[in-house]
Amino acid sequence: MRFLTADYLFPLHTNPIKNGVLQISDDGQVIAIFKNRREVNQDKLEIFNGILCPGFVNAHCHLELSHLKGRAEKGQGFLEFSKTISLRDNYSVAAKKQAIENAEQEMITNGIVGVGDICNKIDTLQKKQKENLKYYNFIETFGVDLNKVDTVFNQAIELRNKFRFAGQKASIVPHAPYSVPPVLMKKINNFFDDTDELLTIHMQETNEENQLFEYKKGAFFDWLNSMNACLSIWGSRNKPTDILQELSGKKILLVHNTFAKKEDITENYYCTCPRANLFIENNLPDYSIFDTDKLCVGTDSLASNNSLSILDEIIVIQNNSNFDLNTLLKISSKNGAKALGFEQLGTFEKGKVPGVNLIKNMDGLKFTPDCFIQII
Repeated sequence: MRFLTADYLFPLHTNPIKNGVLQISDDGQVIAIFKNRREVNQDKLEIFNGILCPGFVNAHCHLELSHLKGRAEKGQGFLEFSKTISLRDNYSVAAKKQAIENAEQEMITNGIVGVGDICNKIDTLQKKQKENLKYYNFIETFGVDLNKVDTVFNQAIELRNKFRFAGQKASIVPHAPYSVPPVLMKKINNFFDDTDELLTIHMQETNEENQLFEYKKGAFFDWLNSMNACLSIWGSRNKPTDILQELSGKKILLVHNTFAKKEDITENYYCTCPRANLFIENNLPDYSIFDTDKLCVGTDSLASNNSLSILDEIIVIQNNSNFDLNTLLKISSKNGAKALGFEQLGTFEKGKVPGVNLIKNMDGLKFTPDCFIQII
């Protein structure tokens, strides 16, 4: 039994508590919260400087791309960045395995306890079976050639089944509005079953994506035409968010939203990956347009980021929004856990096992560049 206290306790399902005390079992299960240290035997208190909050949830990651760290050039735009991703198979199995190992350990060290992970390969499954972290695996599909849609979808089913048979949460999802034609979207929508909880999709990551649908021209238009992409991708959609109409009644997590406008926002969940957005497009979303009860945070991949740290991400958000500390922590933990269906994570509610992060070197209730996490 442990009694943990710090300058502030952030349970996230209730208001922050100055000098609050968190009681947890030896295996990390929340037993109780005390609003006053005097309610607890003083000899049992573990007193820390800083703030205590639940473990973080990385709502969007590409763990299988970890071996591409440092390979892409910063600020060259999405199309140039995608050329680096196309080289993903030009590496040994050993190099990929070691990069995945290192990346997962980095997330653990940075206080992450749950991950929404994009999967195109089986590369990460062996590591995930060790259950060091909770994963929701999103089996990503894309296919601009109508003649290959059946092949693409059948491969996704096979990969999803491998993850599920290994005891992992896994759902087949679309990559992005510009890479999934309506016929493939229909297959994804119809294949959603009782085990599926969430669909995720990259959305408005680059302004060229908006131009493709709104004006039927631009860099994406030329790029897709060079691959003989089917016209139905943009022919029946006048903006990227039109694709949501093809996913009836599903819980959806929209990722990036770098170039989203207020009128684009729906009642779905949203995920921001600010450091990746700065790396690829040198832009950030307008954070004032989001419902902070539905906003989550992700790191994207090490191909587009130099760390897998949610703390690094929310420091960027703090510096580019008017969010207070409780909101920043809520979007870092509670919202992601709720979106991904990780019922045991996200808050210090009784019975949960959410992990405990101690964040040190704060400036009152503000993050500083020197903040760091200690796992409790």
